[in-house]
Amino acid sequence: MKILYAALGGFALDLLLGDPAWMPHPVVGMGRCITFLEPRLRTTFPKTPQGERAAGRVLAACLPLGTLALSLGLLRLCRLIHPALAFTLTGGTLEEARQAVGRIVGRDTGGLSPQGVTRAAVETVAENFADGVAAPIVYMLLGGAPLALCCKAVNTMDSMVGYKNDRYLHFGRAAAKLDDAVNFLPARLAALLLILSAGLTGMSLPGAWRIWRRDRRCHASPNSAQTESAMAGALGIRLAGPASYFGQIHDKPFIGDTLREAEPQDILRANRMLYTASVLCLTLLCALRILIIKGVSL
Repeated sequence: MKILYAALGGFALDLLLGDPAWMPHPVVGMGRCITFLEPRLRTTFPKTPQGERAAGRVLAACLPLGTLALSLGLLRLCRLIHPALAFTLTGGTLEEARQAVGRIVGRDTGGLSPQGVTRAAVETVAENFADGVAAPIVYMLLGGAPLALCCKAVNTMDSMVGYKNDRYLHFGRAAAKLDDAVNFLPARLAALLLILSAGLTGMSLPGAWRIWRRDRRCHASPNSAQTESAMAGALGIRLAGPASYFGQIHDKPFIGDTLREAEPQDILRANRMLYTASVLCLTLLCALRILIIKGVSL
């Protein structure tokens, strides 16, 4: 039951605190480790596609396993100090809007229109519900904080090196494939919860279900379009499409139908869906864990 209480406590603290800039964050540390390891691995292996893939595989193994080992070690140390300590570890201008959304998306945001900024924000809310909320909750309830942090390490690697450009096509392949595997089931659970949350927040549940059924595979990643299609259908807007990454245009398919133009209020609607789906996710998975614990104890 300690893992259950830790998950509930972590969820509540995240709602209260969010990610304040003054507070050290594990994901920032993971990002710095990736930045430190990348050039050293690149110089260790041959400068060939095979060598870059080998270097990427080393990174894809070292960061999650290192995160798992470090978090387990910290929990062990905290338990030696005191058991309770171990438990506790477990509106502006368009330019300002472009800068703000640029902090949470991978695409180039300097030339986005107001509708483009809105769509980018809504897309990242939908995508990050899967890998930033649902997946950590799933792995937290499966294996506690170490497994949840391991999941975040995999996701952080993918967000930093999992691009299909000249620099990361080979080096980032292992990280991208590992992220696809880790988030495969959580992404589909997240999509279904977003569809349900659409009905609970006054959005279109039939639209979310229809577009999810039709467009859930309209993405190079096997996971990203799952939640984006549910969100697009719920709001009645079109997401995705061609986007610029590192100065290069990538021709991605559109997701959803243009029943109306995207508007800033859609970001608030997407956030309401995310919060509702998050509570549903936590409630469902906690109930499932309780049933499993009771079943094992019988």
